[in-house]
Amino acid sequence: MRRGKIMENGNLEYRAEDIQILSDIEAVRKRPGMYIGSTDERGLHHLLLEVVDNSIDEALAGVCKNIVVKIHRDGGASVEDDGRGIPVEKHPLYNKPALEIVLTELHSGAKFDKKVYKVSGGLHGVGIHVVNFLSEYFKIVVKRDNRVYMQEYSRGKKISEIREIGRIEDGRVILQENVDLEIDSPTGTYVYFRPDPQVFETLNFKYDLVKGKLRSLAFLNKGLRIVLKDLRTGTEEVFKYDGGLVEFVRFLNEGVQPLHEDVIYFEDQENDVRVEVAMQYTDAPYETLLGYVNDIQTEDGGTHVAGFRMALTRVLNDYAKENSMAKDISITGDDIREGLTAIILVKHPEPQFEGQTKAKLGNSEVKGIVNSITIKHLRKYLEEHPATAKIIVAKVINNAMAREAARKAKELVRRKNLLDALDLPGKLADCSLEDRDRTELFIVEGDSAGGSAKQARNREFQAILPLRGKILNVEKANLERAFKSEEIKALISAIGTGVKEDFDISKLRYGKIIIMTDADVDGAHIRTLLLTFFYRYMRDLISNGHIYIAQPPLYRIQKGSQVIYVYSDEEKEKVLKEIGNNAIVQRFKGLGEMNPQQLWETTMNPETRRLLRIDIETASEADRLFTLLMGDQVEPRREFIMKHAREVMNLDI
Repeated sequence: MRRGKIMENGNLEYRAEDIQILSDIEAVRKRPGMYIGSTDERGLHHLLLEVVDNSIDEALAGVCKNIVVKIHRDGGASVEDDGRGIPVEKHPLYNKPALEIVLTELHSGAKFDKKVYKVSGGLHGVGIHVVNFLSEYFKIVVKRDNRVYMQEYSRGKKISEIREIGRIEDGRVILQENVDLEIDSPTGTYVYFRPDPQVFETLNFKYDLVKGKLRSLAFLNKGLRIVLKDLRTGTEEVFKYDGGLVEFVRFLNEGVQPLHEDVIYFEDQENDVRVEVAMQYTDAPYETLLGYVNDIQTEDGGTHVAGFRMALTRVLNDYAKENSMAKDISITGDDIREGLTAIILVKHPEPQFEGQTKAKLGNSEVKGIVNSITIKHLRKYLEEHPATAKIIVAKVINNAMAREAARKAKELVRRKNLLDALDLPGKLADCSLEDRDRTELFIVEGDSAGGSAKQARNREFQAILPLRGKILNVEKANLERAFKSEEIKALISAIGTGVKEDFDISKLRYGKIIIMTDADVDGAHIRTLLLTFFYRYMRDLISNGHIYIAQPPLYRIQKGSQVIYVYSDEEKEKVLKEIGNNAIVQRFKGLGEMNPQQLWETTMNPETRRLLRIDIETASEADRLFTLLMGDQVEPRREFIMKHAREVMNLDI
């Protein structure tokens, strides 16, 4: 581009020839964050899930029964399905193969007029063409019309024409070239891509992250078989759930005690909108409600969730009154939902989402549809199962009584004014700045570490809140008990947002809330307790990226005047190998062993420290793990620990 001349006032001239028109490839590669959100780990996995979503859309159309996802040793990933296969013939209007159009043109596809796909999740994303544009190498294989075709690309530009590489004979695939196909079906699509290191900050696909997403998709698509293979480690898992949402609810409730054996399930359809609901009450002091539209998780709810909640409140209130079970007790929606695990899946031909993240459904008609279907089927279930109905209503009444007791306890910790120092806990060493975007709160275990942190900090923007011992495990406690805990009250007062239904992020006092504990077992336990508290009581702090974990060093290595801090045993061995013998190695057992200067340099100085930001990748998996690890059920937790001990330690336990 020609740079404009500088005018007399010092500004650059702005002429018609300064306007640029970028090609689709240039637009995506120049601003990838606009299409995939970011170029970090989240954006990397977004690419893989975009390809998976295409296969899921084939499953939603009823033409795909198997999906195989592989993480390859070379940094690439592949997705194969037994769907219909993307057409390869020339498009009658554009005189170009349909496959090339799909791979190179933004806003191209077969999901706009609903002739090929009645419902789809594909429209929520960026499309396979963006995956192609952001891949160093991209290969697609199509099985269709008894032929096998392949084409290759690099950074969105084709490096080969579409060519026939095999045929289908008697249902068997016969290839002329070596391709990593696994599903032996006469139709389908295989996509392999290797993300571009020029674009992405990391090229490491995380197995557990991919696994959580694929498992949820298998639950949502009853009978669909999804295979995940990590060729780097040899790990392989198969996800197939003939029980669908019913199995999903049982899976989420592994770490808690259900109050009734059956998972209540119903499905129905109205005006081309299909609704599926599965629900079960437990003894947990919280609600787990997941909403999905065409397999897209709507983390902020929407009209489908609102319709379900309205119906649930009406049906259970009516049942309690009709059976004289709620005398002189006021029951709210929160009382009715505490202890509930529910999944709502809506399949809609024209979903309308609010915002780019598609986290909330906006279709107004869906609220009435879900409401009427839920009322109809839930009333029928309660009438046919009176014993279960009475258990559920008794739970709701107990919730109402506990809520009233908790309300009185909560009044003791509510703050009248955001910056009123009189309301702050006495142990808090506050900072002088009031600008939330610049302030930080360090939550530190124990008075010793708290004392070091107070001396080490920058008093202008860093506040210190020392906690005594391990805080209450809120996974096992109701609100009334939680608000009797001095440590919990100190946390709520210092942070300022309130909790649960009273949560107001505009009252947040610190932009960063940093958990700073020792790098040992006790420190890990305290971190887990704190994260459980934030997840259950202030989840939006995690969702909005305000919660961090400090990364104190494990070792201080000194040779002569050179001092190096390292954060793992592997890093220690590498440094010792580089600097040679006669180095002095100091192992830090806790934060209290560091003097204030060391603590500032390694753990608190924004210029040199390492922080781990906590986020929620898949709400259902996060919910399940908190329940599993912090709940009352011992056996599921024991199985989890034993399984991962084998994986991590490579022991035959």
